[in-house]
Amino acid sequence: MENEKFHLLKMHPCAEGVDDAALQDIADHAELVRYEPGEVVHRAEDVLTSVYFIVQGRLKCTAYNLNGQPFLEKIYSRGEQFGGLGAALAEPLPIHVTAHSPAVLLCFEYQTSLQLTLAYPTFRKNVARLVARSVGQVVFGDRIRKKSSLVTFCHESPATRPLTIQVIRRLQELGENVCLVTDDLSMPELAGVRCHRLVEQQRKLSYQQMRDLVSQWSDADRVFFDLRSGNADFNPHDVLLLCEQVFWCIRPDDWQQAAQGLRQIQEITPVWREKIGVVWLLNHVQPWAPAVPELRELAVEDYKVSLDQPKSGQSQVLAHGLQRLVHQLRGIRIGVALGGGAARGMAHLGVLKALEQNGIVVDMLAGTSAGAMTGTLLAAGMDHDYCIDSFVTDLTPSRFFRLLPHGDQWFLLYKYRRGQFDPMLRKYLQETTLEQLPLPLRTVTVDLITGCPVVRDSGDAVQAILESINLPVLSSPICREGAALVDGGLVNNVPANVLVDEGCNFVIAVSVTAKLENRFGKNQPDTPTEKMKSPSTLHTILRSHIVQSMNMNSVGVQPADVVIAPDVTNYELTAFTKTDELADIGERATRDMLPQINQLLHKLDSQLFPHS
Repeated sequence: MENEKFHLLKMHPCAEGVDDAALQDIADHAELVRYEPGEVVHRAEDVLTSVYFIVQGRLKCTAYNLNGQPFLEKIYSRGEQFGGLGAALAEPLPIHVTAHSPAVLLCFEYQTSLQLTLAYPTFRKNVARLVARSVGQVVFGDRIRKKSSLVTFCHESPATRPLTIQVIRRLQELGENVCLVTDDLSMPELAGVRCHRLVEQQRKLSYQQMRDLVSQWSDADRVFFDLRSGNADFNPHDVLLLCEQVFWCIRPDDWQQAAQGLRQIQEITPVWREKIGVVWLLNHVQPWAPAVPELRELAVEDYKVSLDQPKSGQSQVLAHGLQRLVHQLRGIRIGVALGGGAARGMAHLGVLKALEQNGIVVDMLAGTSAGAMTGTLLAAGMDHDYCIDSFVTDLTPSRFFRLLPHGDQWFLLYKYRRGQFDPMLRKYLQETTLEQLPLPLRTVTVDLITGCPVVRDSGDAVQAILESINLPVLSSPICREGAALVDGGLVNNVPANVLVDEGCNFVIAVSVTAKLENRFGKNQPDTPTEKMKSPSTLHTILRSHIVQSMNMNSVGVQPADVVIAPDVTNYELTAFTKTDELADIGERATRDMLPQINQLLHKLDSQLFPHS
């Protein structure tokens, strides 16, 4: 038991830089406690008398207000502490703590913990850092994301094994000290990586041996387990108990085997879904993952990755999948919110092009109206320039409309009333769902029945666009499943808040309605009454939409870290034929903001974003 406490403590961040003799003394003062899911660690209104270091598993903490209603929930995971502040109060706390998954804790009586921190300055510094981080997470929520130090890559096929190697090499480039445990006897030696084969002398490595091995590598920044699913030489339960994050790597043909393995895990401990992500290894011939709703029920999120080069008309979205895995491991999630604004939203194409060309890999998009349309096509892997050409081709009015006064407006009305946007978009997206897209995306629409915004993260991608661009009056509400859906710009025109809710800790908002020209038709603020002209009904509808969008920008954009506002006021809302010019304006506006963006990203992770 004493040796076990020492090894477990050595795996915890509080032990960083503490010599073994001091660590043994600290461990001798700890009580090792284990909890099964649902067991109570601390009851609300009891006095908290101990400090807990979480060495395995997770705790769920619920805080209650004066009326006894829960108002805050937080998950504490391996490497964190609980009680460092609460125990200092020495009074009843309205906080209820239970084990969220099988958990192993090292428990210190509060006064003893104070004595130990006074005796060992390095230990004191580490504990203070952990307490400060806990406070920061409460204040800033998911804007401070935890980095997983024990990670498993589980493979359904040898074809996905190179993913582990490439991720490790990239982390090494960022200065990380990486160790590896693998069951792949053919795994090549990786320079600078301490490697241990899972099977030694034909004997299975036990859970205790794996734990002790991690303890020996306590100086490492990251320990990877690289395993083959179904390998009889390891127990998935042991690995999941030990690790904080699991990437289940599959090809499109492997999903049924993966689902079977994940179901077995869920039967043992359902909450382990929250630490499992599916990684699809795709290619640019088949750039979209299969539609498998079952896997969404078995894993908390998924990633799409490709190791080959894109074809003509395709972007680097899939090729950047590996960098998104690195972002996840580094505690980074970059989101871009694309606002509505009709044709002016074509500037979004240039914004995302400039970000990609300057090495800023986006982890998630959220779009309203025109932002949903441009964002979905780019999330599907279409190249920016190909999108520009396609919009110009598809949205150029026919000769009949070009001969009419305000023909571009009548053409837009025709596209809405005749349902022309559906076949136009299906040419590119076919029957793809949002879940299948290489880049995660959220679209925003509004339900007129409840008056509430609706955020889509699944379902038919074309339908999600149609709901979000469904401008009232130009088209009837889309009625389905008890909802009447119209343009999302009515309530949230720039959905940066949606990205924060999804865990993005760096958000760029793009508003094409932040600036409004002092001109409506032929009328300006200094136009005399007798010379003012009455704009057309259609022009009035479009103008009303843009005015409302401008005033609604502040609703969703507030939590954004950076706002890019291309000046597109010289372009009509129906100027889709000038998509190339609008995209150029978006690109230039983004380049102007790059110094600020790079500076902020550098503060978030100076190794990943070295620009100062």
